[in-house]
Amino acid sequence: MPDKPSVLFVCVHNAGRSQMASAYLTHLAGESVEVRSAGSMPAEHVNPVVVEVMAEEGIDISAETPKVLTVDAVQASDVVITMGCGDVCPVFPGKRYLDWRLDDPAGQGVDAVRLVRDEIRARVETLVAELAAGRHGGGHRYL
Repeated sequence: MPDKPSVLFVCVHNAGRSQMASAYLTHLAGESVEVRSAGSMPAEHVNPVVVEVMAEEGIDISAETPKVLTVDAVQASDVVITMGCGDVCPVFPGKRYLDWRLDDPAGQGVDAVRLVRDEIRARVETLVAELAAGRHGGGHRYL
């Protein structure tokens, strides 16, 4: 059986978008995908409004902490999804790179963050289907 695919979500602070995306992928794909998230300039803690709107979905991310983006994390990932961090993410051959343009939830109210959350969920659901079909960049079937 092939190794499971790995996905890295990257945003600037690793306090909002990438935390929501990694939580959804873990929730929807379970143990079948290795999930990472990181930030180019990580915050001290996850945005409390993000924690709140994810709790509405039954997903508890209150214990998560922002992590710094490392070259090792990128090298260890099959799919790298950036969310507004620009060109700070190192590029390696053989990886699938996606750029999800999403509003930053920083400083936003609950209603605005819910919209971002719902967009992320839809994109993660599509990603899960692509990974299940083996479209992660390496051509193997996963999930």
